Amino acid sequence: MAREYKASAFPALPPVHPGALLREETLPAAELSVTAAAIAIGVTRQTLHSILREAQSVTPAMALRLGKLFGNGPDLWLRMQQDYDLWHAQREIAAELNTIKTLAVASPNSALDYLDKYRILR
Repeated sequence: MAREYKASAFPALPPVHPGALLREETLPAAELSVTAAAIAIGVTRQTLHSILREAQSVTPAMALRLGKLFGNGPDLWLRMQQDYDLWHAQREIAAELNTIKTLAVASPNSALDYLDKYRILR
């Protein structure tokens, strides 16, 4: 019998930062130095190094540049960054998230009814 594994919205291990993929897999596979890649996408070496050391996020503009250079489009880079950011944000504000009540019914007026009921708008 096949074993089932539950997928988690926020797994225990953090998602890979797109800079790590660039550093460990993509640039070596393309046989590109950081300088050559930076020149090819029109950014400074410092900017690319910030991403490679995972100190800077991949912005939509950077995702477009990387996607064009490597031929895989911007979506991969943006999804990786979004997954990375969400995983870390979920852990940073977990206690606060636990205090937010989820609306029982998702209708156009449900949010307003909730706010009115608890006199949040007044």
